[in-house]
Amino acid sequence: METPNEETVYLDYNATTPVEKEVQDVILQALQEAWGNPSSAYSAGRKANELVSEARQQVAQMIGASPADIIFTSGGTEANGLVFHTAVKHFWAATNGLAEGQCQRRPHIITTTVEHDSVCLTAKHLVEEDKADVTYVEVSSQTGQVDVVDVLAAVRPNTILVSIMLANNETGVIMPIAEIGQRVHDLCKGPTKHRPILIHTDAAQALGKVHVDVNDLGVDYLTIVGHKFYGPRIGALFVRDPGSSTPLFPMLFGGGQERCFRPGTENTPMIAGLGKAAQLVFTRLDEDETRMQDLKDYLEDQLKNKFGKEKLHFNNHFEGSKRLPNTCNVSILGDDLQGYRVLAHSHRLFASTGAACHSSQKNRPSPVLLKCGIPAKIARNALRLSLGRFTTRKHIDIAVAELYRASCELESASIH
Repeated sequence: METPNEETVYLDYNATTPVEKEVQDVILQALQEAWGNPSSAYSAGRKANELVSEARQQVAQMIGASPADIIFTSGGTEANGLVFHTAVKHFWAATNGLAEGQCQRRPHIITTTVEHDSVCLTAKHLVEEDKADVTYVEVSSQTGQVDVVDVLAAVRPNTILVSIMLANNETGVIMPIAEIGQRVHDLCKGPTKHRPILIHTDAAQALGKVHVDVNDLGVDYLTIVGHKFYGPRIGALFVRDPGSSTPLFPMLFGGGQERCFRPGTENTPMIAGLGKAAQLVFTRLDEDETRMQDLKDYLEDQLKNKFGKEKLHFNNHFEGSKRLPNTCNVSILGDDLQGYRVLAHSHRLFASTGAACHSSQKNRPSPVLLKCGIPAKIARNALRLSLGRFTTRKHIDIAVAELYRASCELESASIH
């Protein structure tokens, strides 16, 4: 991809981030020096094994976990799928040995209406194949968050998993995962003796932007996605004491790598790069978070100064809710200012109207914004401007000028 420079401005860091130079260097070095199979005993294999172990420690450090709790995956989609697969398998394994179909109830899963497709579509697939029941909890139009009380109200005797993202990729709203985890676990310890419920959060959008600690959150599983924090396009899954305290059932079978939880010869260069990216998050987070918050405030102020408050609607300004420090979701109001049209006329700006995986839908308003209570006419005009480590105030000035020019051109063309 084209990286940010003085000619173009990249404000789509929630879609993907450029790979840090230090991460690139580690990947290249691994390609050159650790080309051996990590399971082999000779020097190139031992070097590869050492890099995988070091990366496991670095990823664990980033989230306050033990290295033994980290399972490397191909990415966030696989990690999320592994959690749902495990939940269903664990339900049947724990149901007194009854075979699937012999139990009166299927496993029940709770998630929300604003999850990433890798969660929503996996849940939908399980329902269509009669493998699970799923409750999709709505988010509040006042807060943009899922309400803890609503999650608890959705719990059934056969509930096995609660899966809720840590931060929404379009609004940046941070969900109350720690409280949800605590209340659900308390429910399982209470006098009703509810079966243990597993707690999962997809932390793809939060890592590298806000502090994430698995012990503070109280989760059993946490999804990690490298290309969201300046690393390569692989991922990892945190599992609290996998196979012992927390179940984990493999989806693949092979050579026994990753303690048989995720077999397949390890992608050593990318794993090493993921570890380095995680290390940089650990050392730079405070600085990055403060800087991004300052830049986002500057962006929103410049938009107001250029367009006027009456011309804008900030789609993620929910009172009392915490948001990611880098995410601005805004609509420029006007009948001809649909987000995809404005961006098509903003030749120097790289941004999106919502989730990158929905970019082909163009004029369709974001389902996430609609579910957050944003009217369709406003949601159609939405722009997601997400900042990152390489964003400067000059980039923001260029972006605002581009958006203003494009909007004026579109409105002028509609008059004529």
